[in-house]
Amino acid sequence: MRRSSRESWRSPLKFLPPVRWDQQEPTWRAARPAVIAAALKRASARPSGNWYVLAAGREVRPGRPLGRTVAGREVVAWRDASGRLLAGPGSCPHLGAPLCDSPVVGGRIVCHWHGLALGEEGFPGWSPFPAHDDGVLAWIRLDAAGGEEPLPAPALPPRPAAAVDAVTTAVGTCEPEDIVANRLDPWHGAWFHPYSFTRLTVLEEPSTAEEAPDGDAGHDHFLVDVAYRVGRRAAVPVRACFTAPGPRTVVMRITDGEGASSVVETHATPLGTDRHGRPRTAVIEAVLAASERPGFALAHRAAPLLRPLMRTAAARLWRDDMAYAERRWLLRSTGRFPG
Repeated sequence: MRRSSRESWRSPLKFLPPVRWDQQEPTWRAARPAVIAAALKRASARPSGNWYVLAAGREVRPGRPLGRTVAGREVVAWRDASGRLLAGPGSCPHLGAPLCDSPVVGGRIVCHWHGLALGEEGFPGWSPFPAHDDGVLAWIRLDAAGGEEPLPAPALPPRPAAAVDAVTTAVGTCEPEDIVANRLDPWHGAWFHPYSFTRLTVLEEPSTAEEAPDGDAGHDHFLVDVAYRVGRRAAVPVRACFTAPGPRTVVMRITDGEGASSVVETHATPLGTDRHGRPRTAVIEAVLAASERPGFALAHRAAPLLRPLMRTAAARLWRDDMAYAERRWLLRSTGRFPG
């Protein structure tokens, strides 16, 4: 519903009576392991088309290649002369030089060991990967790693038309399912992140496999009322919907309240294993903030200043949530996970 002119200028802040952390309503009964497990299982079964988020699109800069490891594969991404995103194996097919350390000349990577120029036409022993830039995130398609029927482009959730976006990356010792499971547990928000959330209530939740053996696709979401803290007493109440459109993605959309239509996309990208054989996963989270307020046009002009603040807020949450995901993986890997 569109705001009236008077509502557009009204402050979104609400001053709420303080609630001591230990006096909140416990959520452990509502946070049923079977509900989270069923939602995770359905998400894991959805197709990804073998697409993986590589990085923020801004991280792949003209003239400078970006090297990453994704699903155990060394990859390199760069932009051609027109700015189009390209990607391929990160090791030179000649003698294995790291292409992420090589310059981009005329839209092609020129190996700094012996001068082999590589581009989208490929080379014997070296074939480029499909790549996609959605305007916020850079994606690559790894068919050998994904093992699914490939899709021509990643399936993107709806996004607000005019948004200020910021992308935050965190890496932890866990698997993508541990990241997704964290996001499919909204009940932990006000307990585990009291500095950011208060008055959190889960209004709707998906069914368990036993309650809806066919998946209950029309009701496969979490609907949450929550207030985002702005100081000790001030907060911004919103209603948000959480969905998992793919095996490595959870989307939070504000459906009512300040910033309605704003989206947080949480993508979990498997990297590979560390020297101890433990899995490493990158969380690449895109926040797309929107507002119907007249003054929001100024936010677009101030976006370069706002993005560091947005990334700092997201990074603080992910310091906690990564510990949550790492603990979940540790318990699962040692047969001690109770859920």
